[in-house]
Amino acid sequence: MLIEYPEYLIHRQWMSRAINLAQIAGDAGEVPVGAVIIDDSGNLIAEGENRKERDQDPTAHAEILALRTAAKSLQNWRLNQCTLYVTLEPCPMCAGAIVQARVAMLVYGVDDTKTGAVRTVTNIPDGAASNHHLKIIGGILESRCRQQLQTWFANRRQKQDRQN
Repeated sequence: MLIEYPEYLIHRQWMSRAINLAQIAGDAGEVPVGAVIIDDSGNLIAEGENRKERDQDPTAHAEILALRTAAKSLQNWRLNQCTLYVTLEPCPMCAGAIVQARVAMLVYGVDDTKTGAVRTVTNIPDGAASNHHLKIIGGILESRCRQQLQTWFANRRQKQDRQN
């Protein structure tokens, strides 16, 4: 029998919310990635979903948008009392922003084998240039996050094949 500890249940709850945000992004034609930021009391501070295409902004990743909103909400760029949940392992830009924001903990769903900059391809948070180290937990609701991305990309390829 699997025992689910309270911390794990909380991680699943917030990751589920991030997955819902990723679905909104995917339905809008964006790569389906969602992010949620909570404070150390468990209160929702900010959330975001990919908006690169809709905003025509190369920095409009879910994590960046959530970090910006959280900093404004808290009136402090230091998010050292916050946890960031994101469905996909952050890219180099987002990993750098997470370090710069001094996020206390990063929880992500699935590894990104192409651009993952936390564990998979490179490790920005633990790199020599990092001035902040944070707790990192990967693999929360991993299969749901992976399936969401795989389904979105498969549908996109089918659509492109029909157009050709």
